[in-house]
Amino acid sequence: MNLLKSMTSGLIATACLAAAGCTTTGGLPKNEIETRWNGQQAGAFFAKFGPPVSDAASGASTLYTWRGGFNTRTVPATYEDLGDGKKGKLLTRARTEYLRCEVQLTVSSDYVIRGVRTVVDRPGTNGGKSYCAEFLTAD
Repeated sequence: MNLLKSMTSGLIATACLAAAGCTTTGGLPKNEIETRWNGQQAGAFFAKFGPPVSDAASGASTLYTWRGGFNTRTVPATYEDLGDGKKGKLLTRARTEYLRCEVQLTVSSDYVIRGVRTVVDRPGTNGGKSYCAEFLTAD
């Protein structure tokens, strides 16, 4: 009986290690940018947003790094709400945010985007889409 338990435990451990070592290419999109661009021609992406800044071979795929969307956004000051439209003390000062987007595109040998990973991004305002998601999914 102990031998059976030992063998079963060993098989389970081996299966877990094998599964942990596996990676997938493709699969379900992980974000809005992937939803928009996975399966599309990389040329269409670069025609719309400009050329990549670098590329590197990665097996049968190429990993392209793209940067762009340089912009600024003014975030207004926030104040304590005293009710009846009255403002209280200053909670956060107004500020300017400098925006840019950087993504890495995994592109197959037939020049089709198979994955998009965001490298540099800013959160959206008031819980909205991130800056890269806004910029790269707008039509």
